[in-house]
Amino acid sequence: MAREPILSLRKVSRSYTEADRELVILRDADFVLGKGEMVALVAPSGAGKSTLLHTAGLLERPDQGDVKLSGRDCGTLSDDERTAIRRNDVGFVYQFHHLLPEFSALENVMLPQMIRGLPKSAAMKRAQQLLDYMKVGKRASHRPSELSGGEQQRVAIARAVANAPLVLLADEPTGNLDPETASYVFAALEALVRQSGLSAMIATHNHDLARRMDRCVTLKDGKVIDIVP
Repeated sequence: MAREPILSLRKVSRSYTEADRELVILRDADFVLGKGEMVALVAPSGAGKSTLLHTAGLLERPDQGDVKLSGRDCGTLSDDERTAIRRNDVGFVYQFHHLLPEFSALENVMLPQMIRGLPKSAAMKRAQQLLDYMKVGKRASHRPSELSGGEQQRVAIARAVANAPLVLLADEPTGNLDPETASYVFAALEALVRQSGLSAMIATHNHDLARRMDRCVTLKDGKVIDIVP
């Protein structure tokens, strides 16, 4: 049975100018992410994984083509409207955790909720619940420098889903971790996605992790191509 589309890219193109040369990254790329679906994005460095994720997550505007989130055409929206959608409906996880060093793990997860307007007490309760779910609840009062790499990334994942987004976009979320820690962190991420019904696109070089997702895609000549098992 086909899944309800949550995120769709249609005929999306994106290029950059580098030393008076046009570098084409995406060329009439099509992609659909279904509700509750986990998709692995597997491609070599420089193929355009980050550009695809940034375009899908409304961090970059395509040169042409359409990006729709939950049926809403985002191409004509103002910067403020795109920012509001990113804040409320899209969660990002990067290879480096990007936690704010001066705040505790709990505060890092509270902040996006408070920016959205949630009362401090409610934000604190949800943050603690998410940290507990990611099995770092006992480290809630610790700052990022006091956490291991795996703990930092689990806090970053909790922060990414703090506002209950529709879509989670992750760019090499376990890339800086050793294989054992990477597998543990991914298992926590996968459980969170499956339990919450999130839709997720996760860029990874790890083929073992990619095989644990619903399907795999790659980038070839600027297009998104399904990888057939």
